Amino acid sequence: MEVRRITINIAGRVYPLNVPAAEEETLRKVGKQIENMIKDFEQNFDVRDKQDALAMCALKLGTNAEVLSLSNERNIKSSTARLSKINQTLDEIGK
Repeated sequence: MEVRRITINIAGRVYPLNVPAAEEETLRKVGKQIENMIKDFEQNFDVRDKQDALAMCALKLGTNAEVLSLSNERNIKSSTARLSKINQTLDEIGK
């Protein structure tokens, strides 16, 4: 697996990272999203410093991740129930 050395700039700080080549684009994209979120929070809310903006980013990203996780969990349960029903129907047809 190829590893690349990249730098990501977040909130005015540079973070050097060693990442698998396959993850480079994703990390750069996430870094840009975080930078955009920080700018948005600074422009639209009473943000005193970068740490406040980063805390707000963490809350927003954590909330989004939890909502997505719950949604995926519901989808899995629903799909499992439907597949079970299909299997049951196929078993009945096969008898």
